[in-house]
Amino acid sequence: MFSFHYLLGILVVMDIPIIYEDESILAVNKPVGIVVHSDGKSDDMTLADWILEKYPDMRDVGEPLVLGDGTKIIRPGIVHRLDKETSGVLVIAKTPEAFAYLKSQFQERNVEKTYRAFVYGRVKNDTGVIDKPIGKSRSDFRKWSAEYGARGELRDAVTEYRVLKRGDEATYLEAYPKTGRTHQLRVHLKAIGHPVVCDALYASGKKCLFGFARHALHANTLTLTLSSGARLKLEAPLPEDFLLAEDLIHKV
Repeated sequence: MFSFHYLLGILVVMDIPIIYEDESILAVNKPVGIVVHSDGKSDDMTLADWILEKYPDMRDVGEPLVLGDGTKIIRPGIVHRLDKETSGVLVIAKTPEAFAYLKSQFQERNVEKTYRAFVYGRVKNDTGVIDKPIGKSRSDFRKWSAEYGARGELRDAVTEYRVLKRGDEATYLEAYPKTGRTHQLRVHLKAIGHPVVCDALYASGKKCLFGFARHALHANTLTLTLSSGARLKLEAPLPEDFLLAEDLIHKV
């Protein structure tokens, strides 16, 4: 679904594919390069802008973000986030009742998520569990850390993974975050010595492989329970850069 915006006189086109929709929830395949909601500093168009344009009645659904200066950032129906450069499944509540219901599912860890990622190096074990609490990095305020010396409150974080393919310089993984910490997969994979390919924040200085121009992380599926009690599995098809990388991983 295309959305057209004018920003400083420039036409901005947002193509947000809808994966699933009913009267209570909306699931989209968030493209690379789109921020979920504003941080109060940038004028870039966001997924929240697209929601407000297409579903104006959802304006008061959810919880606004209140900045330090008191500014309120509207986050219509947004229950969880994906980083700007992460593509894939994102579910949105269309009503206050659906928001409360989805929020409780995320808090109680009843939502199952799978990601695809290309990481640097050859991951030794075919499967694994990363059980490392996450705090703030001591070296960079933008970063989180699951390594020795992390500061502030350390919050529990668990990620499971399995190897899909190995190459000489990289490994292709499927990852299953059991908790929902900020940057969790990127931080956990760095902590075991295999940061995500082309991650400018957690793998700075490393060359981007397979033609990636963003960090190689895709939210592939998300499974939740509808209010009817039925389980619903939502899937975002792999984007072109992932399909290309799947073919190239054995050729580098």
